[in-house]
Amino acid sequence: MTSTLNTQLHSLSFAAFILHEIMDNPKEDETPQSRLKQVGMMSILYIMHQGHQALTISNIVEITKLTRMGVSEVIEPLLARGMLTETFVKNSMGRGKARQFEISPQILERLRSFQPK
Repeated sequence: MTSTLNTQLHSLSFAAFILHEIMDNPKEDETPQSRLKQVGMMSILYIMHQGHQALTISNIVEITKLTRMGVSEVIEPLLARGMLTETFVKNSMGRGKARQFEISPQILERLRSFQPK
């Protein structure tokens, strides 16, 4: 029971933290719509992270049904904010490169401070 409650509290902490960080710290060229998309994308990425899914463009496209360009448009500001990190890995066919993302370790570390001991 305790671990389920901790998981729920961690998810709520993440949602509140992301909402605060993005909505209360607008960048010069961002619209409210862009910030709202970023909040939604971070929520999806967090659920994927919790499910141990690779955060690749292809996987995000599959889940969101956005185009690759649509995903990139939302991901780029999150990278600029430092909320995500990016690495290049081999694609699923093993020949080319694919972009893979991770939620910033700094964000995850800050969230750990909210967890009950």
